Amino acid sequence: MTTAAAATDRAATAPLVPMLVKQTWYGLLALWRIPAFTVSGLVLPVMFFAFFGLPNVGRTFQGINAGAYMLASFGAYAVGSMMVFNFGIGVAGDRAGKLDLLFRATPLPPLVYMASKLLVAALFALLSLLLLFGFGAAVGGIHMAASQWVQIIARLILGSVTFAALGFAIGYSVSSHAAPGVANLIYLPLSFASGLFVPLQSMPQFIQEIAPYLPTYHYGQLAWGAAGAAAEPLATSLAWLAGYTALFLTLAARGYYAEEQRKFG
Repeated sequence: MTTAAAATDRAATAPLVPMLVKQTWYGLLALWRIPAFTVSGLVLPVMFFAFFGLPNVGRTFQGINAGAYMLASFGAYAVGSMMVFNFGIGVAGDRAGKLDLLFRATPLPPLVYMASKLLVAALFALLSLLLLFGFGAAVGGIHMAASQWVQIIARLILGSVTFAALGFAIGYSVSSHAAPGVANLIYLPLSFASGLFVPLQSMPQFIQEIAPYLPTYHYGQLAWGAAGAAAEPLATSLAWLAGYTALFLTLAARGYYAEEQRKFG
């Protein structure tokens, strides 16, 4: 290949970073124009904390303010749900709308598409956490060191990859009509059974025995530990989440390749 031909080939290839930035921006606009998603994703965690967390402010649980413990719990719920529903419903909707066919005809690489959806979900999750924590501090009077707030946010955003993988598995396994119901049927029971809404000590014995095997339980441990509560070692939480991430990605890959085979042979 001559130098001129190589230069022409490079010029014809769109830079990945600007492509990712634009795709992420369009994803943000698309979600922002769906009030049912944005309002529920941003407001519901605050409402849940108002119902379940505020009455416990001032009490002590696991060695810390019970209000702070519940704030960390609903932070985990908020970020996990943002990932599950954004990917689960979003991917299923893209499949139903034949957007995967459109993207296949464009220069957009599949990894850029997936990375943009992850960034969009992470940005909305961050906004949800800021609203939730701001409400907890302003209304509940919950105060923690700045390093603890930052650590909770960082752990939850990084650990949410597990639930993005779960969302992908749902999005590539069911139709767009079934995706919201399936996501709710999976994520809500997991959250309740892991102690994100009500501490496990208040749950039936059989649920307490099941909880340590659930991904949401170990995700909650990330937040509780950062808030200063008694929690399992960080390495244990990360190992469990890594295992579940591998499982969910395997299921998502099977669904993806089955879809590719069905549509493109």
